[in-house]
Order: sequence, then C-alpha cells, then structure tokens
Amino acid sequence: MSPRGSSRPLSLAFAGVLLLGLIAERIAGAGSGLTAVGVVRTALLLGIIARGAMWMVRAEGEREVLWRWVLACYAAGLAGLLLYTAQSELGARLLGVSLAESSPGLAVVFQALFPALLVSSLVPLALLESSLAAMARAPVLETDRARGALFSGVGTASVLVFACSTLYVATQLDTGWDLSYFRTTRPGESTRKVVQALTEPIRATLFFPPASEEGELVAQYFRELAQASPLLQVERLDQAMEPARARAMGVMTNGFLVLSRGEQHEMYTVGLEPERSRAQLARLDQAVHRRLLLVSRPKHVLYLTTGHGERGDARPVPGVPAPPGLGDFKDFLHAHNVVVRSLSVAEGLGNEVPPDAAAVVIPGATQELLPGEVTALRDYLDRGGRLWLALEPDGPAHAGLLAPLGLKFVGTPLANDQAFFRSTRQLSDRANLGTALYSAHPSVATLSSLGPQAPVAFPGAGLLEPELPPPAGVSHDVTVWAHEATFPDMDRDFTQDPGEERRGWPLMVAVQKMGRGQEPARVVVMADVDALADGVLPTMGNAYLALDALRWLTGDESISGTVSNEEDVALRHTREQDVIWFYATVFLAPAMVLGTGFFVTRRRGQRAPRMPEGGGR
Repeated sequence: MSPRGSSRPLSLAFAGVLLLGLIAERIAGAGSGLTAVGVVRTALLLGIIARGAMWMVRAEGEREVLWRWVLACYAAGLAGLLLYTAQSELGARLLGVSLAESSPGLAVVFQALFPALLVSSLVPLALLESSLAAMARAPVLETDRARGALFSGVGTASVLVFACSTLYVATQLDTGWDLSYFRTTRPGESTRKVVQALTEPIRATLFFPPASEEGELVAQYFRELAQASPLLQVERLDQAMEPARARAMGVMTNGFLVLSRGEQHEMYTVGLEPERSRAQLARLDQAVHRRLLLVSRPKHVLYLTTGHGERGDARPVPGVPAPPGLGDFKDFLHAHNVVVRSLSVAEGLGNEVPPDAAAVVIPGATQELLPGEVTALRDYLDRGGRLWLALEPDGPAHAGLLAPLGLKFVGTPLANDQAFFRSTRQLSDRANLGTALYSAHPSVATLSSLGPQAPVAFPGAGLLEPELPPPAGVSHDVTVWAHEATFPDMDRDFTQDPGEERRGWPLMVAVQKMGRGQEPARVVVMADVDALADGVLPTMGNAYLALDALRWLTGDESISGTVSNEEDVALRHTREQDVIWFYATVFLAPAMVLGTGFFVTRRRGQRAPRMPEGGGR
C-alpha cells in the first residue's frame, strides 16, 4: 500500500479488532484466556496505530493532514479501551488489585468515560472514511470536506453521549412530571409527618378490582406515603374475592379504602365511575390525612366558653344583622380529631377548668367574664393550661386575663386603605385587613413556609399591644403582623387622620408563661374573632392559621405542614367584571386584531418601491 493509498482497510481493521476483542473477552471469561485476549487485542491495536503512523510520515500535503485525523480517532479508541481494561477483571489481574476496591470513585469515572471515548472514536472515524471514499478517485483531496465530515462525527458522538448520560441520570433519579389536566393528589407534607410519627402499625386496605384505573392511582399514592414509615402497611384486595374481610371492615363493594388500627376502621369512598372518582381522588390527601388523625392520635377536648355573648352563642337582636357564626370553625375542629364542648358557669367554669381540657377557646366574647371565671382560667394557665383568645373589637378588654400575659387590647379598629379585601366596594372594606407577614413561630409554621401564597384575612381587627419588656416568666412572639400601611382608625371613618400612625400592628400573638406546672402555659391571642368566622375560615390562609394554632396549643406542632388538594377552584366574577370581560372579548380583541393588520399592511405599502414613470426594463 502506497502513501497515496486509502486508510479504509486500516480503519476497518482497527474497528474490527476493537469490537471483536470486547466480544472475545466476554467469551473467554476468567483465567489465562482472558489475559491472552487482552494482550493480543492491545498488541494488534498498537500495531495498527504504528502502521498508520508510518503512512503519515511518508505522506505529503493534504494526505498527511488526513492521516493525522485518522490517527487521532485511533488514539481516542485506544484510550477508551485502556480505561475499560483498568476497571475490568482483566485490569485487576494485571494490576494485582481491583480498581473498584482501591479507588471506587476512579472506577466509576472510568466506567462512564470509556464508552464515551469509544463512541467519540468510531463515529467520527466512520464519517471521515465515508468522506474519503467519495474522494478516492479525485486528483485533489478536499480537506475542508473531510474536516466537515469529521466535525459532524464529533457532534453526532457528543449528542449520543449526552442522550445516554441524560437517560441514565433520569433512570437513577426516578423522577416524573405529571402534566395532565386531572391529577390525583400526592401525599402532602403534614400527611407524611403524621405517618412518620406513628407509634403503632396502621393498615391501609384498598378495595379495588385488578383492572381498576382508580385503584392504581390510589395504590400509587399509598406506595409513596408508605415510604415515610414501615408502620404504615398497605394491602390491595378485591372485595369480590375477599368478601369476609371486606364485611369485617364494613365494605360491601369495591371502590373503598379503609384505614385501620386494631378494631377501629375509618373508611373513604373513592368509587369506580370516572365521573364520581375524579372529585374524590382530587381531595384524596385531605381525606387520608383526616382519617389518619382519627386512627393514629388521641382525641383532644376543646372547651368553647359560652354565656358572655360569644360569637354564634348570643341571641340575634331584631333589626340588627347577625355577625357571622362559628359553624365552620366547629366543623373544622371535628374534622381534625377534636371533641368540642361548651364551658360556662353552669358547667363549672366559675370554679375550675375541667381536667380533660386540651385547651379553652374564648371566641369573641362581648361581655366581661365573671371574676370567678377569670380566677379559674388564670389558675388553669398557672398549671400549664392552653388558652385560645379570639377578641372582639367591640367587646371587653379582658384585662384580667391579658395583663398577667403582658398584653393590652384596645377596641380601636384597624384599617388600611392600600392592602385590604374588597367585599362591598364601600369605604368600610378598608377594615378587611389582609396580610402575609408571618414569623417563624410553630403556631404559624405552615403559613411561614407558604408566605404570599396564603394571605390571611382579619375582617375588623382591634388594636393589640404587647408590653415591652414582657413580665417575668412570660415570652411573646408576634406571629402575624398587619400590612405596614395599617393605621388605628380612631374616628372610624376608614381614612387616615393626623395621629393615626401607619405601621405593622400585631394581629396575633403567641405567649408562653411559666407557672406551677412542669410545662409552660401556651396562649394564642387573636385581634379579631372574624378570622375564624363562617365564610372566612374556609380560605386557605385562614384555615392554615387556625390549624397551626390548634396544633401548637395541643402540642402537635410536629405534624404541621401543607395538605395537597387538586380540586379545581371555580372562578367567580362580579357583575362589573363580567361586563368588562364581555366587551373585551366581543369588541376590544377583534378591534386590536384589525388595527394591527391595518398598521402592518400600511407600512408594507409605504416601503414598497415604486415603478419609474414610463415603465422600463
């Protein structure tokens, strides 16, 4: 073969030895046969490279450049083979020690690099040889054309290496994205924490037929949730095949899930029809969260005081609109494993707080508590009790309870003319305070993590002032601050006047007070009971506000967190907004399209060249 000959035979020999050598190594297995294959393969490749180097030395001009490129591909392939040998069994025999044992990190690097080098060698070499074959009879070699083929091969090899690397990383991460319109909820943060805190086994039994799509979605949810604790045991059954076990749990057909602890069973209906199950699956995490609380944690008893004009307890006055009640708040407590009981002088509040009370709630009293009731509540706090005081701006100052805690409540309402919730489109809406300013206290842990995504509403808050410094043994934490433009509306005209200072006033304060008990007393003081009222509490921010406060008071702050919900939220417009949308879609949008078209076509007409008078060629 002369220096002017083709490099194709040598390249075919190089690729054949490289690939056949790897196959022969697999066939040889271990022992002396493996060593022989490795030695012969390496010797042949070195011989091919040496032969190519000889032809490059004898070549001249463009052919020398082409041989240099071919030898570069050979070198990349040999380097990849050496990396493969170093971390293989043959390398362990030759080096006397396995690279995976002596340097595991380096072994992993070699495993990733050697296929990349082989691909970067063979793919550019194949395209380069194809380009050279097309110029075999040409009197002059086109090095630019060969260089383009080489670079195309390098680019193709890079794309292959990147694609394979991405696929490998994706399989190791095992991460997916659900972009579908309808999605089943995934386990929320709070639900995971409840499972992690389990002290006894909980069994989740899913009753679905084998081919049920709904059953697979529910099973996927529980497979992910079960990773939080081995105490959550998940089992999927077909009710038709296990009628006795289903009957023992109160299940008569498929489409149910049951959470059990011993003989206690909590059931949730998912259904098998897509129209029905879609809504049930969208709030699956909420349903599971509530039922997990029922079967895994003891019930708390909360006492709501009555007899002092509390919200929802006072009789309506004829001709005066009744303020929103607390029906949503009581339903909320029941849903979170709380037993709600009334507490008044008739139930013994004048003497002492019942010993089974997890907390006492005073929901917006409009009359002062009796001296005996105040004494009983103060003694309860000295023993480490828990108090939730939701104040009413038009109600009493509760000085007997707040003064020992270093707090003062003034009935002056707060207002804000910059950040507020609109409800009536009147000036009075400025009293509907909205804020997303939270501290890092456990009583607002979830709200603190959500931030501006979950604003809370205080529709008519009063002025709450912490004493600085607080009394001995008392610690304050302002957990919710009003917007910085909020001012005390002393004359109740909803407009800032001289002397009405704008600043972030406290809206909720968490207090701890050391007493005779081993545990400090915990108190939550809210400047507005309407934050818990019907129509306000169901909003996300206020719901998490009440939930985090409840969990901190009852000592369950370790399970605070978000709960997933994939339900569609209906978009509601006012009549004025509907009118705006109507005229915008019927008239404004078409007018904008026509105007844009007129403007574009007119500009094109102005730019078009004009023909000279009289024509011409």
